[in-house]
Amino acid sequence: MTDPWVALEAGADPAERVRALRRAYETFTSAGTVPRPVRPVVAESWRRSARAGVGPDGAASVELTGGDLGTYRAEHPLAQVMPLIRELLGTFAADGEHLLAVCDAHGRLLWVEGHPTTRRRADGMNFVPGARWSETAVGTNAPGTAVAVDRPVQVFAAEHFIRRVQPWTCAAAPVHDPRTGRVLGAVDITGGDGLAHPHSLGFVQAVARAAEAQLALLTPTRRAGDMPMVRALGRDEAELVLDGRRIRLSRRHSEILVLLSLHPEGLTGDELLCALYADDSVTPVTLRAELARLRRLLGPGLLVSRPYRLSVAIESDVTVVERRLEAGALTAATEVYAGPLLPGSQAPAVVRLRNRLTSGLRSALIAHRDPDLLTDWAHTPWGEDDTEVWRALAQVRPTAPVRARLDVLEAELTAAPDDRARTRACGATYSQRPPV
Repeated sequence: MTDPWVALEAGADPAERVRALRRAYETFTSAGTVPRPVRPVVAESWRRSARAGVGPDGAASVELTGGDLGTYRAEHPLAQVMPLIRELLGTFAADGEHLLAVCDAHGRLLWVEGHPTTRRRADGMNFVPGARWSETAVGTNAPGTAVAVDRPVQVFAAEHFIRRVQPWTCAAAPVHDPRTGRVLGAVDITGGDGLAHPHSLGFVQAVARAAEAQLALLTPTRRAGDMPMVRALGRDEAELVLDGRRIRLSRRHSEILVLLSLHPEGLTGDELLCALYADDSVTPVTLRAELARLRRLLGPGLLVSRPYRLSVAIESDVTVVERRLEAGALTAATEVYAGPLLPGSQAPAVVRLRNRLTSGLRSALIAHRDPDLLTDWAHTPWGEDDTEVWRALAQVRPTAPVRARLDVLEAELTAAPDDRARTRACGATYSQRPPV
């Protein structure tokens, strides 16, 4: 197959492929192995789905209804481009007895439109606005997998993880924020086997690119008065979006910019030295040299001294997460949290901030007890060994894979002290791992 993201190569017999996929699916659900002709993208998705505890007979849950759904949709960035998406895909969906669907970055369906008969059939599997169709909720499916892997993808028939979805075929492509590159959601076309064609995948990808282009026109890269943005979560080297430029910062410059963005009143040289260096032998000359290099990188006038401070307000993804947590918007906070703050940094102030933010978010997740949010956290590099999160997940989603993973973690906790010491010596924590 020339394109692994396309479900059927030219000349393939759909009926024969369905039979082969069903045999492969039964082998996977019974033995855990993935035989041919399952595509690698689907095999990897099946494994992720199984690790998330999704069962073959599961179903999507509806999370938003009524006024809550209406408010969320109205405020979502993709609402601005829905008229364009309808114009490009709506007639195709209605004429072909397909469905047009748009989801958010968590796989939650926001709009489902198209042929009335097809919509009624889709209602039977909760393919409806407000339902969560992420991989962690319902397994392999085009919109959920597209946002999970950030790639356009087709899912054909028995490639779907849940059995009740296997009569369907779908193609979806992610839509990105043109300013930040962040995934906003995905546009999807769902229907019968006829969609298992390269043209449908190319079509939905073109619609997604058109939506991004219109978003760029509606929200220019930077207008007068727009706030610069620094992103430092889940990355060792922060990225600053400034005047339409994306500036990648060194680790030390990342630490300085994050700390100054959180202290608009400024920091003295001694305060910065204590915040950045655990070694008392580091001299002010070293710090001044770093600040001079950062000033040249940022351009004139942005970084000033006495005390060291930024001349304009700079937003950070750290403050966005903190604001949303304080407001009780837990789902919105997890949307922004891309991982621990500058995970390779050992700067004392950054370590304290990183621990505070991570601890606050995970504590809120455990207290909230939302099974999907807990599942998402537990299957991240920073959550895969978090015993408390897995305990909370086992209480609200006690599937066999979840219990098995918790048993492993509990066994590690009760291991002999020598074993635990050996484990610590052989494997660094996520925050200590060097950048890949």
